[in-house]
Amino acid sequence: MAKVQQPVTDDSIKVRQVNHYQFSWVAGEAARRGTFTLQLVLDEGAWEEVLTLDADDADVLQDLLKNTGTVNYDVGRRTLMFGVTPTGS
Repeated sequence: MAKVQQPVTDDSIKVRQVNHYQFSWVAGEAARRGTFTLQLVLDEGAWEEVLTLDADDADVLQDLLKNTGTVNYDVGRRTLMFGVTPTGS
């Protein structure tokens, strides 16, 4: 059996499930584009992450988050993973 480093802490959990999300937009300076942010609520609030996005990424991510049943987030790599597909499917 593999040894698990003890104690298990919030910082030791690397992949978490996205439960809720919220997009925000912050106005830029005059004549400049604004900035989108995406707040992720992970593992029922055990962890939160805020990502800064451009408009194209925000559009794509909104569609993926809306249309994917299970979304996970790798905290260390700052990577969203969409869907779970059984092997052989």
